[in-house]
Amino acid sequence: MARRGGLFISFEGGEASGKSLQAQRLAATLRERGADVVLVREPGGTPAGERMREIFLHARDVAMTPESLALLVTASRAQLVRDVIRPALERGAVVIADRFFDSTLAYQGYAGGADLDGLRALQRFAVGATVPDRTFLLDIPAEVIVARRGANAGRRWDRFEVEGRAFHERLREGYLRLAADDPRRFVVVEGDRDERAIAAEITRDVDVLLAAPA
Repeated sequence: MARRGGLFISFEGGEASGKSLQAQRLAATLRERGADVVLVREPGGTPAGERMREIFLHARDVAMTPESLALLVTASRAQLVRDVIRPALERGAVVIADRFFDSTLAYQGYAGGADLDGLRALQRFAVGATVPDRTFLLDIPAEVIVARRGANAGRRWDRFEVEGRAFHERLREGYLRLAADDPRRFVVVEGDRDERAIAAEITRDVDVLLAAPA
């Protein structure tokens, strides 16, 4: 690994897209090679963020608008950036985030209908210049999401997993628009494939990033 500076990688995608699994696989692969890897999830990653996560995802009795959800998850993100992500990058670690600010734009903006310009300004305020070097978008059709969600029936209630197909179609379209608007950062990965093939594709791309000078 020739790179000496920190590297920030994020994983994005809809429900049941496999992004969490791929983030974990990449972290394990890089650790096996001796890299300093910090794996974080959103919302969460700090004591404050984990408390916010419970409300954001699992508080079935708490109705929330897309705007209030965006403010809550962005507060968690701001804490995570300052407490965990920036210090790790400053010491030269590879930071792998299971979701980052693109999730807010896709979920609360494109799928939820919150004002996108306002959401973008909120993210700039929360994270400043801390932007991923690479974002892997695990893209799967809405019908696959619905099928996978059905296979996971019985899991803990999740605010977004219970949304209907129309929501997930808007979400996918939003993610693809974000990727099209920032093609240098995003890599769109076909998520409805063997997980080992997906992991190999992602690792090859990360190897190129690691070989480049910081």
